[in-house]
Amino acid sequence: MAHILITNDDGIHAPGLRALAEALRGAGEVTVVAPLTERSAAAQSVTLRQPIYWDEIAEREYAVDGTPADAMILAFHALLKEPPALVISGINRGGNAGENVYYSGTVGAAMEAAIHHVPAVAISVAYRGREFDFGPAARFARDLAPLVLREGLPDGVLLNVNVPQDWNGAVRFTRQSRKITRNQLQAGADPRGRRYFWLHEEKLTDEIEADTDHAAIRDAAISITPLKLDHTHAESLNHLSHWAKLLATQRT
Repeated sequence: MAHILITNDDGIHAPGLRALAEALRGAGEVTVVAPLTERSAAAQSVTLRQPIYWDEIAEREYAVDGTPADAMILAFHALLKEPPALVISGINRGGNAGENVYYSGTVGAAMEAAIHHVPAVAISVAYRGREFDFGPAARFARDLAPLVLREGLPDGVLLNVNVPQDWNGAVRFTRQSRKITRNQLQAGADPRGRRYFWLHEEKLTDEIEADTDHAAIRDAAISITPLKLDHTHAESLNHLSHWAKLLATQRT
């Protein structure tokens, strides 16, 4: 039976992770290594200036007092005897499409797994309401896991999956959308008079490109976007290579 490692950025007790763990029972040997508390928008940050504590809170379940990437590093280098066959990060409370893949701790954990040459999936429920139904996303993860285990993924590639809460049954492979929101800073002051800004985002445009993650979500379809670790833009690398002679220091 394949070994599946699951994690998230909402914390080890989050209902999305619990739904995922329950759905994967029987699909493989499941181990949970996840942050102790919510670490949303941690991206792929790691803890360098303090120790990383962890506790085994149940059989094959480890709570890490750190970021999602910390949890994966501890899993691969300390907590597991051998690498898992698959890592699934989620199920996140809220979508991770477009530019949010750069900030998402859910995606960050999957990227850390991909760095370790393990197939990885990040999965989120793309919804902004208060009452989340993680059931459809959990069942989809249960269907997707054996397919990834059987077919594999290219080295350095992970899947970013967004499931609309009103999923109509359709599935699309998409590309990452350009930014369709703008950052908003709401000013305020606390009871002691200290000023602060509350960061949120506002939808900027309705011009969503048809083959993107946001378009699939808008149309109530699941979006699966293959993301790669290598950010090198080969076209620019070739186009700019002649700059090297112009920038090189002449040594005598």
